[in-house]
Amino acid sequence: MTENNKTQLRVGRLTKAHGLKGAMKLELFTDDPERRFVPGAVFTLQVPTSSPWHGKTLELAELRMYNGHPVGFFKGVPDRSAAEALVKAILWIDLDEDAVSDEEDAWYDHQLVGLKVVRDGEQIGTVRLVEHLPAQDLLIVKTPAGEVMVPFVKAIVPSVDLAAGVVTVTPPAGLFEELPDEPDDGPPEAPEEPVAD
Repeated sequence: MTENNKTQLRVGRLTKAHGLKGAMKLELFTDDPERRFVPGAVFTLQVPTSSPWHGKTLELAELRMYNGHPVGFFKGVPDRSAAEALVKAILWIDLDEDAVSDEEDAWYDHQLVGLKVVRDGEQIGTVRLVEHLPAQDLLIVKTPAGEVMVPFVKAIVPSVDLAAGVVTVTPPAGLFEELPDEPDDGPPEAPEEPVAD
């Protein structure tokens, strides 16, 4: 998302109210919650235009873990009814353009969206979206035949070249095209039993 010519990163979503004091359960979309979710962090809210929170920001007061789930306490959210007004809000932060990830093979979603997807030197589609799932990330690739979900793993996506604007894929057979049906000749015949004399 771009706001006021600044690139923003989607880092979380408020899923439901927790308790009576305005706390909210969070779904995190970042690999670096210790850096993104610190007291004083300010998030731009993505909410419907009808929401009283539309156009506002939210400041984190504290992040705690309850039964393995992150729960945030935010300034200006004093009770459960205020928290319930924020359910499903998506949290965005301004990207520090000077920050460079020290992680090899780590990219922001906005860097990948729009890149050409190339197999065997030919473009077969374009990255439309990056989905973050618990097991692994998926690249949603738009192709002439429709969208294809590509597991974002080294075996299938061996290289990403941001400068060239290219994601190289080595997909298994059938990921980008229908495989021909195997001819069905029925069950194999059993070998004949030898006849005893």
